Amino acid sequence: MSAVQGALAWTHPVGRLAGPVLVLLILAMMVLPLPPIALDVLFTSNIALAMIVLLVSLNASRPLDFSVFPTVLLLTTLLRLSLNVASVRLVLMQGQTGPAAAGKVIESFGNFLVGGNYAVGLVVFVILVIINFVVITRGAGRIAEVAARFTLDSLPGKQLAIDADMNAGFISEHEARARREDLGRESDFYGAMDGASKFVRGDAVAGIIIMAVNLVGGVSLGLFQYGMGIGEAFNRYGLLTVGDGLVAQIPALIISTSAGIVVSRATYAQDLSREFLLQVFGRPQTLYVAGAVLALLGILPNTPHLAFLLIGALLLAAAQWQQNGLRRAAVAEEEIPEAEEEAPTEVTWDDVPPVDVLALEVGYRLVPLLDRQKDGVLLQRITEGRRRFALEMGVVVPPIRVRDNLQLKPNQYRITLKGVEMVRGEVFPGRLLVLDADEDESGRAGRDPLSGVPGLWVVEEDARGEEGALAPADVIARHLEAVYRAHAGELLGRSELAQLLESVSRTTPGLVEEVVPQVLSLSLVQGLLQNLVNEGVSIRDVRTILETLAAQGTRTQNLEELTETVRAALGRAIVDRLFEGAETLHVIALADAAEQRLVKEMGEEGEALISPQLSEAIIEGAQVALAEQLEEGYPAVLLVQPALRPVVSRIVRRGQVGLAVISYAEIPLEKTVEIGNELRLPE
Repeated sequence: MSAVQGALAWTHPVGRLAGPVLVLLILAMMVLPLPPIALDVLFTSNIALAMIVLLVSLNASRPLDFSVFPTVLLLTTLLRLSLNVASVRLVLMQGQTGPAAAGKVIESFGNFLVGGNYAVGLVVFVILVIINFVVITRGAGRIAEVAARFTLDSLPGKQLAIDADMNAGFISEHEARARREDLGRESDFYGAMDGASKFVRGDAVAGIIIMAVNLVGGVSLGLFQYGMGIGEAFNRYGLLTVGDGLVAQIPALIISTSAGIVVSRATYAQDLSREFLLQVFGRPQTLYVAGAVLALLGILPNTPHLAFLLIGALLLAAAQWQQNGLRRAAVAEEEIPEAEEEAPTEVTWDDVPPVDVLALEVGYRLVPLLDRQKDGVLLQRITEGRRRFALEMGVVVPPIRVRDNLQLKPNQYRITLKGVEMVRGEVFPGRLLVLDADEDESGRAGRDPLSGVPGLWVVEEDARGEEGALAPADVIARHLEAVYRAHAGELLGRSELAQLLESVSRTTPGLVEEVVPQVLSLSLVQGLLQNLVNEGVSIRDVRTILETLAAQGTRTQNLEELTETVRAALGRAIVDRLFEGAETLHVIALADAAEQRLVKEMGEEGEALISPQLSEAIIEGAQVALAEQLEEGYPAVLLVQPALRPVVSRIVRRGQVGLAVISYAEIPLEKTVEIGNELRLPE
């Protein structure tokens, strides 16, 4: 439940008059005389308002959560100055009557806080002014100035990025308008804070001047008009002046601290009155704290009990009222689904839950692997695998939904892709999977799902010290990694592509806009990247990919041709990943007879005319060549002509041979190629 929902009372149309009325009353205090009791209430309200602003500033998670703060800063500064003027008038007019001439609050600040010694009070006042003026206000003003400068400098770039996202179809026109509005509010906020910080500095200077005028004027009146001695005049008017200065300077210090807090970390503004009331008085917790503090101050000796207890009680009552509103709203929300169940409406698309892209379901005995409080490391291992895959392939795997499934066996787990079960496995808590274990070892047979290496599930005590032993959490995480590595292209959806292009736009402005949608459609770029990822080609170097598309996209819109062109541009990275930096590339070549038959059957129609018999023959020949290549200790790479590479690659991948297919166009000039084995068609 948000604070805005809980502050329904402040959104009443009458509340919109609060702002104008408040400003008029503040201005009226400068010219209209006020009785001492009114000053007590107003000074107490000023302290309470300062504490509420401070608490709201501390609860704001970002500057825009308190976007009305510059205006609050102006109004609180104006309120303090108006109270200063009103109190000075009372001190000078009624000071000869005693220490309570300007009210109990000023008297208590002059007596209780500084022990009735106006000299000590002057020192304390000067120290508070120095802290406020030199330390807090200057620092907050500098932060606001720098933030405003950087926000305004980055505004054109952010607006261009929004336009580019809208043109590319990533966001709607309504969302683009909302983002532009947010940018405008952000720049307005920091610009306003840069100027509003000057209010606080000016308030500190005005406080010093007012205090000096108050002291000199009061002593002069005491000497020349009321016939007091100089000691008596200084003592009486000095205490009143110190009390007046302190009661205004302490809230000023609190407000300055709030300004520093806000600018060190603006929101969606409504009209001023509603925004002010919602953000300042819309949280019951802050009203509870402020009311309790004032009530506690009200029961201390030598304090104005009536003013503090009255304001504290009002704040506590307001907090309780707001809390009741929150509860009523919560109850109303809980009752809505029940009413819908009793009277069902038409089925809508909202009733269809979205399908998880990737999901992991575990049996009940594997649930502790998910609990970090019980040393469960499965979630950490999954995150490590996703990070490793992202750094290697340039693809961020979407968040994986992990949940328990009582329909599975206790030690079973299953992995689904877009709602379809891909694999199902079993692990054994309390055991470790030892890879390449000795034949004489006893244990359950198992296999590393990522590398395919066989192993044995051995009791944990017996497996300690074994190199490469995998815990159950490691096996599940590696099985999950094997699934998204095998289906990486399906994980690169439209939203993931949008995030990728947005990241490129930040580092290389203008490159994405040059390609999408001016040269190629978003769907074509998505298909090309999926082709690359499906064949194990990293797309981390998106800059090279987009630069190649910008240069070649005007020549052809054929997805296969563009894919081969991009692969040639990424050739050095592809070869380096397959051969790990070797200077001589030992590869498998396509035998002449196999190449001629493949070209003959393809003709001008391409892969569509290749017979199933030829496809099976190529798969069988690839398996034989792969075994020979691995036996010699060389990488499993097949080198073919550029025109044949896509067709051969699809056939080999369909047969799950595990053979990487590259073309001559991808070989860097500085590399030497050595053909050791050939892919021959079986007789």
